Amino acid sequence: MRAVVQRVTKGRVTVENEVVGDIGPGLVVLLGVGREDTIEDARYLAEKIARLRIFEDPEGKMNVSVLDTGGAVLAVSQFTLMGDCRKGRRPSFSEAAAASPAERLYEDFVASLREAGVPVNTGRFQTTMLVEIHNHGPVTMLLDSKKVF
Repeated sequence: MRAVVQRVTKGRVTVENEVVGDIGPGLVVLLGVGREDTIEDARYLAEKIARLRIFEDPEGKMNVSVLDTGGAVLAVSQFTLMGDCRKGRRPSFSEAAAASPAERLYEDFVASLREAGVPVNTGRFQTTMLVEIHNHGPVTMLLDSKKVF
């Protein structure tokens, strides 16, 4: 499971001119689910993201988590994160999970964040979305439940 985590001043997801998810300060998480991913991957990333210290403390050091700030998460499913661009010019999505298991694991990820105490809004699974991200910093982290960067 892969996540692009961005510290934001605000984030919003619109589907067909309807706002379906909206947050103020917090994190926008773009989440890709792979064929081999399990509920353990979803829980691992949710726990990591809830406690990831990428907000500044009073001294200006990244030492505070979204839980500490009282911020929210906007979680957006993005299967293209599983694309492999190493060969040719067209990405391969053979490692992406099929829609049904991917949706279950995406929902497990969201539920795990909520269980950790983080308010969560979401996009709409398997739809074309307009995602507005007001990246603050900019601060962007790449997380993968299977790899260490």
